[in-house]
Amino acid sequence: MNKLELIDMLKNECRLSKKEAAAIVDLFFDSMSEALAKGDRVEIRGLCSFYVKEYRSYQGRNPKSGESVQVAPKKLPFFKSGKELKERVDY
Repeated sequence: MNKLELIDMLKNECRLSKKEAAAIVDLFFDSMSEALAKGDRVEIRGLCSFYVKEYRSYQGRNPKSGESVQVAPKKLPFFKSGKELKERVDY
């Protein structure tokens, strides 16, 4: 399922206009993105959680040339599925 399919499903289930459904989906994803950017954890009980993991700087290697490079510190978002989602997918 992609974002447009989610908007269409919301539109049909809740009898909204496509514009209203798109605004709701955008608000949801924008709010999640802002929370993660601030370093907060986003948890949807039973479904999943998102959190930001911080990595320190480290010495890496360019696989093509083999030369050593310094990799800057970074933050990456992570997804962790909830128990109910795992059970539902594995049925």
